[in-house]
Amino acid sequence: MRAVTWQGNEKMEVRNVPDPTIQEPTDMIVRITATAICGSDLHLYHNGKPVMEEDYVVGHEPMGIVEEVGPGVKKVKKGDRVVIPFNIGCGECHFCTHEMESQCDNSNPNPAFDNGGLFGFGKMHGNYPGGQAEFLRVPFADFTSFIVPENDLPDEKVLFLSDIVPTAYWSVESSGVKEGDTVIILGSGPVGLFAQKFAKMKGAKRVIAVDNVKHRLDHAQKTNNVETVNFKDVTEVGKFLYDTTNGGADVVIDCVGMDGVTPTREKAKTLLSVQSGTISPLVTASESVKKFGTVQVTGVYMTPSASFPINDFFNRNVILKTGQAPVIHLMPKLYDMIEKNVFDPTDIITHTMPLEQAAQAYDIFDKKADQNIKVILKPGMV
Repeated sequence: MRAVTWQGNEKMEVRNVPDPTIQEPTDMIVRITATAICGSDLHLYHNGKPVMEEDYVVGHEPMGIVEEVGPGVKKVKKGDRVVIPFNIGCGECHFCTHEMESQCDNSNPNPAFDNGGLFGFGKMHGNYPGGQAEFLRVPFADFTSFIVPENDLPDEKVLFLSDIVPTAYWSVESSGVKEGDTVIILGSGPVGLFAQKFAKMKGAKRVIAVDNVKHRLDHAQKTNNVETVNFKDVTEVGKFLYDTTNGGADVVIDCVGMDGVTPTREKAKTLLSVQSGTISPLVTASESVKKFGTVQVTGVYMTPSASFPINDFFNRNVILKTGQAPVIHLMPKLYDMIEKNVFDPTDIITHTMPLEQAAQAYDIFDKKADQNIKVILKPGMV
């Protein structure tokens, strides 16, 4: 089959790789009809060496049609249309049965890491090849899938149930946003834009989007009706946000994630990110949240940070919440919201491209070129 493979930093290539096969009775094989590039994929794109090997198939936002099921699969059947979550969960352990499936006890066989399995993230997360491909092996198929009801909703409407819609929703819920709150959302990429929507739905009085990409901020302002701050236009963005919120926001949600690891706090303020040129989001969060406020870290951090501002969090009684969103249990609820037009997830889609053009798509997405916000890849598209 054809698949997007990691070939070194800043080098994704579509290559021929072996077709996936049923390995366990609870596996299924899905023919991918649509898949997407995530901001998390850019972390691998820039610095995947710690967790990637050449020819590894990436991607964790896929959907498609079930082609084959193992003898242990009871719920999903051949021909079903399914969205595949980026979490891999067994459905039976303590975490899966208590809506914490991103930390499934049985989905990551790597003994060196005590975290759940993920598609497309290498050995650190269980060594499950990803979904930017023509076909995908899905373990624990009955639990690690969402069967799309028979309707006319196109792939574009439901694809983002795989990750970014439930991740954004969980971020707002986990952070405890309530009516009347002031919320700062760092990053106006796909997750950040959706988090803005959900914060407004929770009744936040002010939602402030922070980014350095003008067209993403324009989208945030025009589509989500939020305030925007381009941090390139202010000298000290943390102080600016603290002042403009009269002592800090009730909640700050970091939707940026891993940036350059720096030895000092001062240097963190000026160092460019390996992802998109942003300043250290953790420093900004610590400086712009109010006392007894909450910082929700949703952006991916895969390496330690020598400049983590723990003193600010401790001295000002700031609550810190982090982690991979458990998305599987949220998919049915969010599907219902999409079906009822409570919100439209398609407004962020700027590019739909053939799977064969993945290298170009990664370059566009990484550079935010051509007014890009979100890229969908389609196998078989000409």
